[in-house]
Amino acid sequence: MEALIWIGLTALLIAAPFLYPRWRLRRVLARPLPPEAEAILRRNIPVYQRMSPDLQRQLRRMVVQFLHQKKFVGCEGLEVSDEMAVTIAGQACLLLLNRPSKVYPALHTILVYPSEFVARRAEVGPGGVVTPGRQSMLGESWDDGRVVLSWDNVRRGAADWTDGHNVVLHEFAHQLDSESGRANGAPYLGNPASYREWSEVLSRDYQNLRMNAMYRQHTVMDPYGATNPAEFFAVATETFFEKPYQMAEHHAELYAEFLKYYRVDPREWMAPPPPPPEPPSYAYVTGW
Repeated sequence: MEALIWIGLTALLIAAPFLYPRWRLRRVLARPLPPEAEAILRRNIPVYQRMSPDLQRQLRRMVVQFLHQKKFVGCEGLEVSDEMAVTIAGQACLLLLNRPSKVYPALHTILVYPSEFVARRAEVGPGGVVTPGRQSMLGESWDDGRVVLSWDNVRRGAADWTDGHNVVLHEFAHQLDSESGRANGAPYLGNPASYREWSEVLSRDYQNLRMNAMYRQHTVMDPYGATNPAEFFAVATETFFEKPYQMAEHHAELYAEFLKYYRVDPREWMAPPPPPPEPPSYAYVTGW
């Protein structure tokens, strides 16, 4: 009998590190998002108020989990406030609605700078010569569980939800992309058969964007998406959530792929953009 007790205690001690976090998470999720935090979502995610009650509930629940599991670190003397944490969590979790997810399981830390930050970059030149360099950044996503953001640019993205530029959506799209093994523009789709159509559509639109960027032609998506397939997926994600009508009109098949992947239609949360102004008409007078 005593041996059985010791076996039971040993098994409990082994299981405790796995069971305790789940128990804590269930307790945390049993509590609703505080009203002051929901007020931040309403202020800094303009589409929140037009989302269905079910999607609002999903978002609030995921924000609670995000804030519980992720660590926010202020950089260059910045103190991360509730406004910053809830805004970042809310925008990041928009990408997870209607999708079975553990809320970015590989992510553990969000570093927040007051404004643009400088990152060290090694540039490889002719002959393989490596030259140290520095580059100003708005955000970064790392496959080691970190995301780096500029708060000024997070706030700017929250202020204008129709310009197709949102650093949180961009960097957390990279996090989703990395869940398939590496960031290459092909996130985990769940069904292997889905990759063929995804690859065909995204490869074609990526090449078109590269051509448009080369000739500096106007495009719905930011030309930065022509950098590589991973950046194309992140830029297309920004466009999908912030310029859905324009993307659906000019990139119908790409929009359809993103509808299947993200499982929401942002057009339901936004009014259509105003039509472009008509060209001026001219009256021609003949004779004298």
